[in-house]
Amino acid sequence: QVQLAESGGGLVQAGDSLSLSCAASGRTFSSYAMGWFRQAPGKEREFVARITWSSWSGGNTYYADSVKGRFTISRDNAKNTVYLQMNSLKPEDTADYYCAFRGGLVYSTKITDYDYWGQGTQVTVSS
Repeated sequence: QVQLAESGGGLVQAGDSLSLSCAASGRTFSSYAMGWFRQAPGKEREFVARITWSSWSGGNTYYADSVKGRFTISRDNAKNTVYLQMNSLKPEDTADYYCAFRGGLVYSTKITDYDYWGQGTQVTVSS
């Protein structure tokens, strides 16, 4: 089992930055994929960013087109934490942000490919 806990959400203005954290606990893996997804009010949950990491190949990241160049996903294995740095935020980035985890070398943007989910953290960007 893996437990995930997001933090760092809040209310910001358009153009501001915000950093989200996702702390993982429980079983450890030599390789994994950690994704950030978001769900805006009245919309389906969507992929935001992913990092796939292994002890032998390092990290591989991938972003949704809507956040590419503005958001950066990174990880600190010593802290079992993945971060999402969000810059140049827009009102359309307003959503509940969820981190998700899947053990193994998984390169996926699909919600159904992730086994463990956090409770989410709310991000509101005012115009």
